[in-house]
Amino acid sequence: MAAEMEAKGFEHMGLDGRLLRAVAELGWAVPTAIQARAIPLAMEGRDLLARARTGSGKTGAYGLPVLHKLLGIKEASPAVPQAVRALVLVPSAELARQVGHTLRRLAAFCARQLRVAELCGHSDLAEQRPVLMEQPDIVVGTPGRVLAHVAGHSLALRPWLELLVLDEADLLLSFGFGDDIRALLCHMPKIYQALLVSATLNPELEALQELVLHNPVQVLPPEPRLPGSSQLQQFQLRCPTEEDKFLLLAALLKLRLLRGRALLFVGSLARAFRVKLFLEQFGIAACALNPQLPARSRCHVIAQFNRGLYDYIVATDEEGPAEPPRHRPRRAGTARKGDKKGDKKGDKKGDKKTQPPQCPQDPEFGVSRGIDFQNVAAVINFDVPNSVETYIHRVGRTARGDSPGTALTLALPDELEGLRRIEDTLAAENGQSMLQPYEFRMEEIETLRYRCRDAMRAVTKQAVREARLRELRQELLNCEKLKVYFEDNPRDLQALRHDRPLHPANVQPHMGHVPEYLVPPSLRGIADPNPKKRKCPRGAGARRGGRKPRGSGNPLQSFRFARRGNKRGAKGTP
Repeated sequence: MAAEMEAKGFEHMGLDGRLLRAVAELGWAVPTAIQARAIPLAMEGRDLLARARTGSGKTGAYGLPVLHKLLGIKEASPAVPQAVRALVLVPSAELARQVGHTLRRLAAFCARQLRVAELCGHSDLAEQRPVLMEQPDIVVGTPGRVLAHVAGHSLALRPWLELLVLDEADLLLSFGFGDDIRALLCHMPKIYQALLVSATLNPELEALQELVLHNPVQVLPPEPRLPGSSQLQQFQLRCPTEEDKFLLLAALLKLRLLRGRALLFVGSLARAFRVKLFLEQFGIAACALNPQLPARSRCHVIAQFNRGLYDYIVATDEEGPAEPPRHRPRRAGTARKGDKKGDKKGDKKGDKKTQPPQCPQDPEFGVSRGIDFQNVAAVINFDVPNSVETYIHRVGRTARGDSPGTALTLALPDELEGLRRIEDTLAAENGQSMLQPYEFRMEEIETLRYRCRDAMRAVTKQAVREARLRELRQELLNCEKLKVYFEDNPRDLQALRHDRPLHPANVQPHMGHVPEYLVPPSLRGIADPNPKKRKCPRGAGARRGGRKPRGSGNPLQSFRFARRGNKRGAKGTP
């Protein structure tokens, strides 16, 4: 039945015509595997326990039946009072904005009948109360923020709530939101439909299932957790030293062997700033996605990346607490404190001084999955992830939908055990080895090694500390003094480029220019280390300080060098 539905399309599911128009506007030709199986069951009113990997269309899988049911309620009883009838709980503020945006696009042709509101930590409770006073039909938010509004009597879930959705349920638990979810259940009506969606189904979810779901139907589409090798190519390279890691990264980006947008994942926030400052030494613009910044600023970073203002984001997956959360009672409505202080997880020994004081990480922050980075051509695991799940969620940022992607993992000798664990798990699930050795002749880039050493020496621990403090001071300036101005002048907001150089370390001008004699002979017809700067076009669409977006047509050039005698052989994906 599901296979037939997937082949036929959305028009055979019995969805409201206005929703079908929105689906057509979005370009969704046929439902994905999770959508074909989940939508008909949810429209029947069944509770669902669904497993859906990142990029599989899970927001549409629960969003369409939720919107369809709410439209049916309003049309059946026109005199029904306006109230919050659907609640979507997500683990991060960024994901709340993304889900809210998707639901509004799906409700584009019934916007007068259905309203969507997001509740997340980017603004104060008082600023969100007027939105809730209008009684939106759907509320999307993190459990902590929703519970604070319920405790403050600005949000009522009883008796009108009809649907509850737990998106990324496993991450909700790993963030320590379990107590908040249990507290929210006490404020809900006795009867409601619940949809629980998770990328992984683990034993920790069983207790939550028993609390939320009633006689659920399991939806487990027969799809791997990652796309196949024809769509996603995964490589691993073993680096003898830390210097080799940085040398390879500089060569890939500076020689423009990596084409298209890329996400660089590291193990800690201090390390993210170190990589950013290292790239600045070579004149490579990159942005460090800082979980200590407010949610509004982080969403602005992601929005600029999606618009093509810059190509590289250095991110960390320091999402959950370093230790299991302590389940001690706390007063409802109080601000949630971070489960860890200083973001020290994964830092090297002696990096304590690089942590600015009194800068806790936002507990509603999450980047390795859930966030919709658009047109990501490649993911580079600069540090090996600490678990298979983290690897899957990192790599899931690329090869979304039908787009191709590439993932490269760099491993030091002390990271090989974690890499083998990832390789063995993926091989067992897919019946074959998924991480192929990355063929790269390091001797070809030895000419860049001395520059790499100079750049690494310039990025000291003190430079990392100053860079983090400088970004926080700049954020305070932007938030306090310029908030009103930018509300009146939104175009000038483009001046806030998050990839601007921080320059806490001395940057030597010659480092940004790579002369031809430093380019390996086999790459001189391919590499473009010194591209000409583009001038911004005049007119209303010009962006200050930005480059034209690359668009989806730029291919990802091969990581591997062309074989000798075939200088044009590096085109296309590896």
